Amino acid sequence: MKFLQNLGKSLMLPIAVMPVAAILMGIGSWISRTAGDNVVSVFLSAAGGAIIDNLAILFAVGVSIGMARRTDGTSALAGLVSWLVVTVLLAPDTVAGFLGGIEVGDVDPAFENIENAFTGILCGLVGAFAYNRFKDVKLPDWLAFFSGKRAVAIVSAGMSLVLGLVLLFVWPFIYQGLVAFGESILGLGPIGAGIYGFFNRLLIPTGLHHALNSVFWFDVAGINDLPTFLSGVGEYGVTGQYMTGFFPIMMFGLPGAALAMYVTAKTARKKLAAGILLSAAISSFFVGITEPLEFSFMFLAPVLYVIHAVFMGISMFISALLPVRMGFGFSGGALDLALGWSNPLAQNPWIILVMGVAWFIIYFLVFSFVISKWQLKTIGREDDDELPDEGDQAVGDAKYAATAARFLDALGGGENITSLDNCATRLRMEIADVSRVDETALKRAGAAGTMKPGGHSVQVIYGLNVQFVKDAMEAIMQGRIQPPARDVAPAIPATDTVKTVAPAVPAVLTLTQPIAGRVVPLSEVPDPTFAEQIVGPGLAIEPTGDTVVAPAPGRVGHVFETGHAVAVVTDEGTEILVHVGLDTVDMGGDGFETLVSTGDIVDEGTPLLRVDLDKIRAAGHPTITPVVVLNDADATVEFR
Repeated sequence: MKFLQNLGKSLMLPIAVMPVAAILMGIGSWISRTAGDNVVSVFLSAAGGAIIDNLAILFAVGVSIGMARRTDGTSALAGLVSWLVVTVLLAPDTVAGFLGGIEVGDVDPAFENIENAFTGILCGLVGAFAYNRFKDVKLPDWLAFFSGKRAVAIVSAGMSLVLGLVLLFVWPFIYQGLVAFGESILGLGPIGAGIYGFFNRLLIPTGLHHALNSVFWFDVAGINDLPTFLSGVGEYGVTGQYMTGFFPIMMFGLPGAALAMYVTAKTARKKLAAGILLSAAISSFFVGITEPLEFSFMFLAPVLYVIHAVFMGISMFISALLPVRMGFGFSGGALDLALGWSNPLAQNPWIILVMGVAWFIIYFLVFSFVISKWQLKTIGREDDDELPDEGDQAVGDAKYAATAARFLDALGGGENITSLDNCATRLRMEIADVSRVDETALKRAGAAGTMKPGGHSVQVIYGLNVQFVKDAMEAIMQGRIQPPARDVAPAIPATDTVKTVAPAVPAVLTLTQPIAGRVVPLSEVPDPTFAEQIVGPGLAIEPTGDTVVAPAPGRVGHVFETGHAVAVVTDEGTEILVHVGLDTVDMGGDGFETLVSTGDIVDEGTPLLRVDLDKIRAAGHPTITPVVVLNDADATVEFR
């Protein structure tokens, strides 16, 4: 599931440019059909088509960028190389040359549809894999020019040869199988229309929906629904039955899904979600181009896409049963509905609008319920933010780089660290030789404390900004940045994350209890980091509730990507950390949902996190939740 979510986020880059292009292309088509081809229609259609018609290659580039780790653009080149190799190898004229003795027109029609979203995604994955696996490869001296990143595109091309060979045999078999399947359901009437609608949507990610469309829309099996409707010479009450059901879903159902995704998005991400969802909904309604919306959730939340496919099948079935018929020349949007309204084969087109309102409500209610019930990671509800560009990362900040360099020295050097990670406030490491760890030097470098749980494990308690220190340590170890000179000023202490001078706090800090449950002293926490108040003073809670709320008004100082901890900085500058369970960072976010983002302004009692205590227990972790003050060792905490 994590792979699909990452894939879905990777597609957001090309999807973001699609809605406006779709509208331009739709308007150009509308002008062409009403006033004939002219400068405006050709200009708009070409401008929109430049994006829409090349969606697959955009997917190849977008996926190769999004699925690569810390890419610098090399993976994009690898994805593009993969796309060029595969699509040229499987182009009809190339295939005719492979087979020998046949004309291009005799090549299997499956290869006329090889440039599709599915192929683009496969090529993007090839590019990303080649980058992740081979970007640091070192070749012998006589081949050194091709070492490292120069090898990535070469490897991608080689892998694409294998992919092309596989598709050469597999693609026609699947394509022709779907054509045969479409022909087999022609005699089922409305049920056949419903089955077609279901598989039409289900096959969108693969591009194989064109195989089914050729059966029902064109003259593969004698139906020829689309051109017959446009010419107005079909059979009234029959022609258009394989197109009518698309209108209510494209014009109303999917915009209802977009509204549901917006409503269920996290408060801090609603504005971001609104941008892509609104433009995608507009292109779906007016033009009938649904890919911007469909690809926005088909990988992030596959169950929603299956529901969408089922709804499309039901819409096609009901439309075929009812006395309503409509067709399109471009797609099932409002522009085509308006153009087809006066077509002699159009039957009761007003029913489409009634059905559309019903589908809008159904999509909104069902999508809202399923997203909330199953905690699906649709737009605005993702586990992680997109990785920032390498140039924007905090590892270049002199403060954290200086701390990282001192930590590495105190830990016996980068070669002594075999594993490096972090949780809410501490570095978690595996050390080859623990005897080389200098705890005094770590303290001088800014550590609040050091823990040695046993074996080769070492934990260094730092504070909320531990992520930046870890990133800087990794960058130094990998040679991406140079350790600062020794005359760099000492790092700011870990607990001083907001102001250089700790704020004055009252002798007793009275807070709202952040989660329901039994309050216990920190000394009962089975983790010496908290029990000995190394991180700071506070209290702990044996939770019974499922929602963590803000203990005081202020702002969110930090929300951890895994959702297991959150820090709030009060209006007076006091930093309060709520850490749900112990070692719950190991759960990777499973069982946690973040409801706010870093920097959000919150009131006392504002929901911050939602937790699943049963999942924490099932993972073998204590649920006890420390609530500690990070920047005042003398504070005393009590709950209302």
